[in-house]
Amino acid sequence: MAAEAIIQVNGLHKHFGQTPAVNGVDLAVFPGEVVVIIGPSGSGKSTLLRCINRLENFEAGAIVVDGIPMTTQENINTIRVEVGIVFQSFNLYPHLTVLENITLAQKVVRKRSKLEAEQIAVDLLRKVGIPEKANDYPGQLSGGQQQRVAIARELAMNPKIMLFDEPTSALDPEMIQEVLDVMLQLAKEGMTMVVVSHEMGFARAAADRVIFMDDGLIVEEGTPGDLFDRPQELRTKQFLSKILS
Repeated sequence: MAAEAIIQVNGLHKHFGQTPAVNGVDLAVFPGEVVVIIGPSGSGKSTLLRCINRLENFEAGAIVVDGIPMTTQENINTIRVEVGIVFQSFNLYPHLTVLENITLAQKVVRKRSKLEAEQIAVDLLRKVGIPEKANDYPGQLSGGQQQRVAIARELAMNPKIMLFDEPTSALDPEMIQEVLDVMLQLAKEGMTMVVVSHEMGFARAAADRVIFMDDGLIVEEGTPGDLFDRPQELRTKQFLSKILS
């Protein structure tokens, strides 16, 4: 593992009104590492993820992504180009075809030609297993297919880091695995990933490190084997006993 973190979070605090959401978190993520963040609802895990892409402002602390401190709007814009994020909701443009959804940002942000952007889009649709859907509209797709388009759209920007905020929580059970399979393949290919998820099977299979959060704090972290099979903290044991039983 590389010595220098590609994501460095120090002393992060984020409040919603008087309520602390992230309460002094330190986190380092290294190039090629897959980190899965688990924890109960309201534990701060999604807020932490959104702070990394500065979709949420924070009151105190520092975040450095790929050597760039998140201190100015210019730096934030630079970071966002290099960091893809996939949400629970697919956020596709309903009036654009799948192909158009994947090529739009490529042309606007990466300044690629229509031909180049479309070739990249076609290759990525093949990668996520739905090349035949290129000319369909989002409304014609299942939830799992829409989420795979959303992943392809982010990958088309050649991100150095991918963030996933509970990407399967809005899906029907039979569609979850098709999305997790795409994410598992990305992990095998060495994509740096931070994933907020309730999918413990994915965490076991893909994560280099699992982080358990509660009350805005990192309670415990370790390899999937250590955290799931040999948790040290009482709060971790209580949470896992309900999730894994």
